[in-house]
Amino acid sequence: MLRRHRLLVVVLIPLLSIAGGLYAAHRFAVQRLQGALVEALGPRAQVGAIELGWAGVTVRDLRVVAGTGWPADEELRAREVRVRPDLLGALAGHWRIDRIDVTDARVVLLRTRDGRLRVLPSMLEARRPAPAASGAGAGAPRVLVDQVVLSGVQVDLFDASLGAPKPHRIQLTDLNATLETLAVPAFDMPMRVDIGATFKGPQRDGRLRLAGTLTPATKDAQLRADLQGVDLLALQPYLLKMADGGVRQGLLDLRLDATVHAQRLKAPGRIVLTGLELADGPGVLNRFAGLPRQAVLGALKSHDRIELNFTLEGRLDDPAFSINDSLARRFTTGLAEALGVSVEGVVDGVGRVLKGLLGR
Repeated sequence: MLRRHRLLVVVLIPLLSIAGGLYAAHRFAVQRLQGALVEALGPRAQVGAIELGWAGVTVRDLRVVAGTGWPADEELRAREVRVRPDLLGALAGHWRIDRIDVTDARVVLLRTRDGRLRVLPSMLEARRPAPAASGAGAGAPRVLVDQVVLSGVQVDLFDASLGAPKPHRIQLTDLNATLETLAVPAFDMPMRVDIGATFKGPQRDGRLRLAGTLTPATKDAQLRADLQGVDLLALQPYLLKMADGGVRQGLLDLRLDATVHAQRLKAPGRIVLTGLELADGPGVLNRFAGLPRQAVLGALKSHDRIELNFTLEGRLDDPAFSINDSLARRFTTGLAEALGVSVEGVVDGVGRVLKGLLGR
């Protein structure tokens, strides 16, 4: 019996030592990740609690307060963020995260007057690395995130590029998404995107689906966007911009297959309008595609469903090219053609008028 006890002690001591070493290594790796996480969140971040566990780090009640000039009082809010790191990589100093789960969150985006999209500026812009040659090692530590899963997220996009006194707000709710392969902070690797959400509208809600790949650093992309049953009033500034008129009601379905390579965009698409009613209004610009709005309103009475094909094409880095302007012009002239009216010689004039109204 004594011999058995001695043998048990001889076996248990090394096992306990190994277990203790693994626990200490785990705590060390997770604490390193915790420190890097707190630093990455920036000085405006507010955290309710950070919990350490065998699976990684859980951040509760996270909020990133907005700075001056932001259209909302926060950049990000999340009830829970769970980070599951590659602990062996963290011990070796190589930052890799297997998965990040974000639950019950709100993200605020801003599209500036010059068309630039700003996302979490306190985290991503403050420490943005300077351009460097491939292979050069400088700047902030590189973190590779294999997968980000968003559940029950609200996204508010404020678009100031339309030239209006206040940014136009687009709201997505019940957003569920999977993002794969995020190279932070450079974002220079193709990122796979799969997003589904409710598209909020003044009169009714629609659905949004976006899927494909995107490389934020180069803007190369292969994306398919689908909008179904979207309230046209929510998209009116992008499609119709009249002085005192606009849209009274209507629904929009849209499919767009966008390819961007070397700053050149080509995006064939199709729009289906259902139950479109235009609101009449006084003024010199009370015209639609160069035609009196009253004539168009009369023609619409026999067209409850209108289908349009269009293609957006041009260089993203060309100051003369604007996605807003291109979409508005193609929508306007395409609708006039669908109504069976002639638009020959009007396209260029409409484009100039719309560009002046929409801005970049």
